[in-house]
Amino acid sequence: MTTTINRKACVLGAGVIGAGWVSRFLLMGWDVNVYDPDPEAPRKIQEVMNNALNALPGLYDHKLPESGKLTIAESLEDAVIGSEWIVEAVPERLDFKHKIFRLLEAVADENAIIASSTSGFKPSELQQDSARPKQIIVAHPFNPVYLIPLVELVGDEDTVVNAKHVLDSLGMFPLHVRKEIDAHIGDRLLEAVWREGLWLINDGIATTKEIDDVIRYGFGLRWAQMGLFETYRIAGGEAGMAHFIGQFGPCLEWPWTKLMDVPELTDELVDKIAGQSDQQSGHHSIRELERIRDDNLVSMMRALKGRNWGAGELLNNVDKSLKQPQTQEENKKNASLLKTVERVIPINWTDYNNHMNESRYGQVFSDAATEVMAIIGADQAYVDSGKSYFTVENHIKYISECVAGEEIYVLSKVLLGEGKKLKLQHQMYNAKDELVCTDEQFLLHVDLKTRKSSMPSDEVAKKLAYLFSQHQQL
Repeated sequence: MTTTINRKACVLGAGVIGAGWVSRFLLMGWDVNVYDPDPEAPRKIQEVMNNALNALPGLYDHKLPESGKLTIAESLEDAVIGSEWIVEAVPERLDFKHKIFRLLEAVADENAIIASSTSGFKPSELQQDSARPKQIIVAHPFNPVYLIPLVELVGDEDTVVNAKHVLDSLGMFPLHVRKEIDAHIGDRLLEAVWREGLWLINDGIATTKEIDDVIRYGFGLRWAQMGLFETYRIAGGEAGMAHFIGQFGPCLEWPWTKLMDVPELTDELVDKIAGQSDQQSGHHSIRELERIRDDNLVSMMRALKGRNWGAGELLNNVDKSLKQPQTQEENKKNASLLKTVERVIPINWTDYNNHMNESRYGQVFSDAATEVMAIIGADQAYVDSGKSYFTVENHIKYISECVAGEEIYVLSKVLLGEGKKLKLQHQMYNAKDELVCTDEQFLLHVDLKTRKSSMPSDEVAKKLAYLFSQHQQL
């Protein structure tokens, strides 16, 4: 992931999607200009930004870049100046979008990417009568934009390639849609489920809650980490996908679904759906539901990090790019102690007391030890070669509590580094530089083949001895 500090984006339209884009860009270090004539736009942006601040940093195990600068522009022209990425997130009216694109062509840099968030229109429709049609592409995200990584890209090949680089830098997953088609890929799949859901309610088969329960307690869990076809491949057993299609393919001709038709959205049906929805979750405000959704998404996606699978693999790759070496200024400030951890406490680390569970302090110090190991050369490649360090003793002192969303950092010191033995001292601080926890950790070098203690390699031993000698002088 490339450094994005001082890069500038422009967002036109501060609705749910536009404000989500603003939050994603800002939190990944971009400056953002926003234009929306709605006088409520600043409030809406701030509320979405509050949710993003609560959620996005908790996905990663390293600190995000310093947030960019937000500017509410007085005009479209002011908003566009200097922007290399322009988000069009105005209402889904083709004539209105054409008007916006004509204005952009007069003021935007010709190398800027004009990315429409449209969920339905094709690039060829957006580009009608455009002087620079290749500049306009579809970059369709999913709500919440600041958490869900997928973005469907449709348009000119070269522009899409450039767009991928930008979206990679934001920690997103850009998917190039091979051919333009109404509603792209994601919304076409969602519409199929949506249509069938409407029929189930219209015909009195199920309520909104019962349909949601089928998804969240059933196939939604499988889809979240394997998608549709990989899930069905497993359903085919040892014979795989061919067997699954052979067994269940004939039922596709049965009159089960009503995908080619949709029930008439009469006032009665609309009131029925709205009433069931209010009964299902009306006791929560929209902002509360958004926070619940975000916390659940962070917890689920973080679970996938441990398996390096699906969205978890993407998050791990972003984490690698977020890791920054300690600067000379930090070395001087920390008196040569090692800053081994710098991160935000995620929601899934908290317990019934609404603060970080004691086991997670152990994880933080384990991560700190892993960083020390990497510094002395006992990194992943070293572990893969069959050698590592095992923790055999920990002494943790809890001084102050930490809560979800709080920034912490750890300073580490080598207390002993001789032969097989490695003893570390870790000090955890919050963003106010207040000491919140300490740990003394004793590790032994181990041969992973015999699972018994052993001497480290000469190179690791040499680096450890040097580090130990430096820390003895502190």
